[in-house]
Amino acid sequence: MNRPKTTVIIPAYNEEHAIEHVIKEIPKEIIDKIIVVDNGSNDNTSQNAENAGALVVREEKRGYGQACLKGIESLPANTEIVVFLDGDYSDYPEDMRELLIPIVNGKADMTLGSRILGKRKKGALMIHSSFGNILASFLIKLFWGFRFTDLGPFRAIKYQSLKKIGMKDTNFGWTVEMQIKAVINKLRIVELPVRYKKRIGKSKITGTVKGSIKAGVKITYTIVKYRITTLFA
Repeated sequence: MNRPKTTVIIPAYNEEHAIEHVIKEIPKEIIDKIIVVDNGSNDNTSQNAENAGALVVREEKRGYGQACLKGIESLPANTEIVVFLDGDYSDYPEDMRELLIPIVNGKADMTLGSRILGKRKKGALMIHSSFGNILASFLIKLFWGFRFTDLGPFRAIKYQSLKKIGMKDTNFGWTVEMQIKAVINKLRIVELPVRYKKRIGKSKITGTVKGSIKAGVKITYTIVKYRITTLFA
């Protein structure tokens, strides 16, 4: 059986010190293409990513989801599986092997790397992030009956399933939108433990009070919006 064509999308903003580590530790024997979406960096993120062997595309309009959408637009035509991975080196890229196994074996349409189920370095997952995960997971379970443990960004999905759910969010609601739409569209979802460590550099979202509040509000808004949508569909 031929291995499915797999592309990794890495949204990045000012990750010049981390991006090469991320790219170099991706298991190349199971990956066909690495796309780094430079989301308006003003440092050497693009150059360092190119030096490490990635294809770099630019997305000047800021937003995590916006960068991910640009990456989807840039996928090679033969892509069968898409992996999303952050560029801050907080995840362990080699854990990608475990995320891909259920999809390659035909047992899942989407896999999610759960930092809650996996081993975390002390202080890697901040308290407000953990609380946000608990709240979001509770609301999704309450509204749709599916229990997630995490909204972690490290995930893999069949390209056809990604097209089916029709992602739209351009910022903080990206991960929770994907998970809600995956449940609504009855995708086969598997959560798997992944390791997690302190990122290189300062987080642009959870590293600040303002960023954390904005992310929390957007995630909650996204959950409520899709609940209302499904009720009146």
